[in-house]
Amino acid sequence: MKDRNKNLFGYSLLLIQPIFMASNLVVARGGVEYVPPLSLAFWRWVTVFLILLPFTFSALAKNIEIIKKEYKQLFFLGAMGCGVCGAFPFLAGETTTITNMGIIYTSSPVFIFIISYFFFNEKINLTKFVGLVSCLIGVFAIIIKGDVNLLLSLKFTVGDLWMLGAAIGWALYSIYLFYWRTDLAIFQRFTLVAFFGALSLMPFYLIEQFIFEPTSFNSDFFAWVIFAAISPGIIAFTLYTMAQKRLGASITGFTLYIFTVYGAVYGYFLFNEQFEFYHLIGTILVFFGVFLAKRKNEKKN
Repeated sequence: MKDRNKNLFGYSLLLIQPIFMASNLVVARGGVEYVPPLSLAFWRWVTVFLILLPFTFSALAKNIEIIKKEYKQLFFLGAMGCGVCGAFPFLAGETTTITNMGIIYTSSPVFIFIISYFFFNEKINLTKFVGLVSCLIGVFAIIIKGDVNLLLSLKFTVGDLWMLGAAIGWALYSIYLFYWRTDLAIFQRFTLVAFFGALSLMPFYLIEQFIFEPTSFNSDFFAWVIFAAISPGIIAFTLYTMAQKRLGASITGFTLYIFTVYGAVYGYFLFNEQFEFYHLIGTILVFFGVFLAKRKNEKKN
């Protein structure tokens, strides 16, 4: 019964976590009008680090030997989860369309499956595969607005390469977050991931700041940075880590498909984007795919 409740909580996180994760689309859509992309990504993770540090400092000080042992892993997680996935989508938005970004980013679970299968011997059963395909079809239905001609006419730009990098970066972050065991508590580890993420972004932010586009440290800057740090930052990453501990990397990767659905909801309420029939069909397919993955996984427990 205890294991069942644990799994139920894990699966509920598949629906709850993308609410906060998808709020990153709000930042990408609205925030970059006021804050340069690399500056927004950098200061976001600096803020996350500063918020968490007072609560974790004493524990981190006691675990300094563990940190010395794991710092390379922490830097990699920070560079992938906060650096690559934090900055690349904002950079992509300057030269590519939201349609292309959505299609490419939702390829991340595919990379998770592939990398997990070849490097960590994680099995991909038929039911999980069908669930993956259902999710992909649902996402594509939303992205192409139910019109196959839009898919056939897509043109790819350098921004698409940024998004492909983000998709691969998120896959690597997700997999190694799960398989690299740690002796640090969730918030201790996340504090250090945020620190190393900001550290990995610092040289690129400085180049942007002093050569390309300086940041205006005004009220808009602080509002967007704080929002990005808390909602798609602290809350989304914490819930993602909790889900992974219960469900594994592959199943938790399905949050990206639900993320796309919630993104459409945000678009409707915040940016006056219309909710069409294809949104409904796509949403049903996405949740059906998650149900299949959940059902097969439950049988194994």
